[in-house]
Amino acid sequence: MAGLPRAAAKRFFIQRDLCMKQVSQQNTFYWRISMEHPPKFLAICEDARTRIQETDVATVKERLERGDDFLLIDTREDREWNKGHLPGAIHIGKGVIERDIEAKVPDTDRELILYCGGGYRSALAADNLTKMGYTKAISMDGGFRGWKDAGLEIVTDS
Repeated sequence: MAGLPRAAAKRFFIQRDLCMKQVSQQNTFYWRISMEHPPKFLAICEDARTRIQETDVATVKERLERGDDFLLIDTREDREWNKGHLPGAIHIGKGVIERDIEAKVPDTDRELILYCGGGYRSALAADNLTKMGYTKAISMDGGFRGWKDAGLEIVTDS
């Protein structure tokens, strides 16, 4: 820092480093907050849940074992799907399901069980599919994490 006395330059760099550290800590704080579900998101999920059917992990497992006729849809992002998913599931991400569902599942009376990471995005997707005329769009509460935490089989497409 040309023109500044040495002590002033040192204070400048110390203050700059402290500011950078505070910004870094603040960014980490905001990143952590963004990893949790914000209140407005939770509110729309709870609103959707008032209009949809839900099921749980144990029931889906039993129904898969019995060979019941339903379509299991993973609504998570591509990167989540690629790390592992439920056996027999197809992938239609939440970001495109409303656009793609009619081409992939034209029968609006077909039973659809949707899941995501924890049951929030799938609740929103089930609500939208119901609005589109799908009569049996069901969200799996607990989602992929609930399935995984129960120690159930997870597959990948290798």
